[in-house]
Amino acid sequence: LSPGARMGCFTFIKVMMILFNLAIFLGGGALLGVGIWVTVDGKSFLDIFGTLSSSVLQVVNVSYFLIVIGSILLVIGFLGCCGAQKESKCLLMMFFSVVLIIFIAEIAAAVVALVYTGLAETLLTAVVTPLLKEKYGVDSSLTHIWNVTMNEVHCCGLNNYTDFTNSYWYQEHGTYPEPCLVGGLLPLAHPHLCGCLLQGCFDQILEEIKTNAGVVGGVAAGIAALEIAAMAVSMYLYCELDQK
Repeated sequence: LSPGARMGCFTFIKVMMILFNLAIFLGGGALLGVGIWVTVDGKSFLDIFGTLSSSVLQVVNVSYFLIVIGSILLVIGFLGCCGAQKESKCLLMMFFSVVLIIFIAEIAAAVVALVYTGLAETLLTAVVTPLLKEKYGVDSSLTHIWNVTMNEVHCCGLNNYTDFTNSYWYQEHGTYPEPCLVGGLLPLAHPHLCGCLLQGCFDQILEEIKTNAGVVGGVAAGIAALEIAAMAVSMYLYCELDQK
């Protein structure tokens, strides 16, 4: 390429890098703002977005998740935008390093998820089952989270309804939690009516993940492609600046 064409290409990629990372920065700021809003004034958030968001917020503490993701996006957007705009090799290298670390972490998480699903089930069973036996019906927050989960996912306990056998709840009420009952009876009495409730929540959630594996994989592949493209562009700008 001629020097003019090369400079034009550099300028175009630089502008695209600035705009792309500005969008990331603004998106991160929005997520961070919503996360802080939910943390500080969750009631107003629930009043605006309704009961569905209430269920979601009880199952997963969305506010902290949004704060973490928003903060990461803010850092990435700032480094990429300022690095390109100021033509700073230091900021571009920091941007490349942060994205590379996130990319490696995602690959590692995917490998662990694929290879150690059985181990995860064993660890969850060892930790969560005693927790259900001791805290369900005692800790109102944990009880509500599990009730919402069992009703929404149509499951009972982590493994099955026997997770509640000899539990605090069973000793106090002489029966299993309501989400585990069909017409007042355990689903074991009428397996043809609602055999799904015999399933533990871990199996049901795992099955749901497998059902949507194609969508999840597509989204993950898209994010990975964007990360690789961002790293390639930052390296291109870095190398061009090195030659100036």
